[in-house]
Amino acid sequence: MRTTRRLVLALLVVALASPLAFTACGGKSVGDSIDDATITTRVKTALLNDPNVGGLRIDVDTTLGVVTLSGVARTPEEEQQAIAIARRIPGVKDVRSTLVVNPK
Repeated sequence: MRTTRRLVLALLVVALASPLAFTACGGKSVGDSIDDATITTRVKTALLNDPNVGGLRIDVDTTLGVVTLSGVARTPEEEQQAIAIARRIPGVKDVRSTLVVNPK
């Protein structure tokens, strides 16, 4: 009898906690988080492999397929190149840039 109550209680806790696991990340499902992580990795790799922007320190963040680039570019052309590279990655829905152009 005691084991049955514990089992029922455990199942009840799991049933009530499950929806929270899917909304704890601002409404993103586990699949969305994995996809965003994959997109972020692909954008970072593409940026590092590009000879024009590979030496720049550009941070990449992805939320629901929207990529945000932040950091510093030396020229407006480098900023545009970074944006163009990010847009070519499969799964990217939009690219937002908060890159600062600083010719140092």
